[in-house]
Order: sequence, then C-alpha cells, then structure tokens
Amino acid sequence: MNAIESELTWFKSSYSDTEGGQCVEVAAGAGTVHIRDSKAVAGPVVRVSREAWAGFVEEA
Repeated sequence: MNAIESELTWFKSSYSDTEGGQCVEVAAGAGTVHIRDSKAVAGPVVRVSREAWAGFVEEA
C-alpha cells in the first residue's frame, strides 16, 4: 500500500462479519477505485477505473 492509499477512507460491506470470511474493502480515489483484502490491509491493492467498478457492481 502506498501513501495515497493509506490516506483513503476504506469501506467494508455490511454483509461482512468478524468470522474472517471472504471480504474486501473498497476506497474511492480520484478517478480510481481501490480494492483490498480486509484480512490483509497491508497487502496488495487492485486499482480499477470508476467505470470498470460500476460495470462490475452492475453485473454482481
């Protein structure tokens, strides 16, 4: 995670629980959506355009 990502406000789904399931966190940046594993917040971050994220959510 870089300095910009550490400044972002991250959100986790209200469907996530504390049992350690398969959860992601999402943060909106300037023109980019950042996605990370909620159990490994210092791990890799996937970055996609806002348009790509909207398309993904629309299909989910």
